[in-house]
Amino acid sequence: MDIQVKPMYKTVIIALLLIGSIAMCIPFVWMILASFKPESEVVALTPKFWPQQATIENYVRLFTEMRFATYLWNTLVIVFFSFIGLFLNAAAGYAFAKFEFPGRNVLYYLVLGTMMIPSQVTMIPVYLLLNQMNLTNTMAGIVLPGMVNAFGIFLFRQFMTTIPADLIEAARLDGASELRTFFQLVIPIAKPIFAVQGILTFIGGWNSFLWPLIIANDENLYTLSVGLSLLKGQYGGDFAIQMAGASFMVVPIVILFIFMQRHIIEGYTISGMK
Repeated sequence: MDIQVKPMYKTVIIALLLIGSIAMCIPFVWMILASFKPESEVVALTPKFWPQQATIENYVRLFTEMRFATYLWNTLVIVFFSFIGLFLNAAAGYAFAKFEFPGRNVLYYLVLGTMMIPSQVTMIPVYLLLNQMNLTNTMAGIVLPGMVNAFGIFLFRQFMTTIPADLIEAARLDGASELRTFFQLVIPIAKPIFAVQGILTFIGGWNSFLWPLIIANDENLYTLSVGLSLLKGQYGGDFAIQMAGASFMVVPIVILFIFMQRHIIEGYTISGMK
């Protein structure tokens, strides 16, 4: 009896998951297809799923009528400096994992404690500090607070505790400096966690919205997310161009996740093994 029920139960679960997945994907697919439709098709009383007169005019308008080229450049700058921050997170994680110094555990727990504080709480103090340093309304003020984060330090530290201490000692005995040991030995071993952190860093930088909106009042410093919100206000009745802007924001993230999801899962698994 059980042998007959279990396959049926599994089939029902798979069917429900497929139905739910398709239902969740329909709005996303509709958004992408609508971005290639003229406005008349998007607002038609009897809308059609597939574009009848496919066009890229909506995407062209993003870069001609809006300043999406500037927003894209600013977003890529944030992503670039966020990647530089990866090495700072890795260095901190390496220090917490392999160096003995007074107050190491206390300092590490303080770093972890910052993960319990919502980022919205620290925005005002950080803004005031940057204002005193004359870094408000600058690209430096946008990128500096996000270069190092407690979660990244935690992931790197968890991974680097699995690196044998004898391997590092052997490099030191061979005359390698600490910097050479870190860059030529530790970083190559830590490629899996660099992969997952790199993906998460790209997603965070690409989607940056609240902090650039707060720290910058010059439209030349806005990111894609901020530009998308402006698009909704300036072209509130033009749904086709809004769909194009949303698709331009979301599709790269989805493609990245589809190809890199194995590394994300692997990175979290390795970090949680210790």
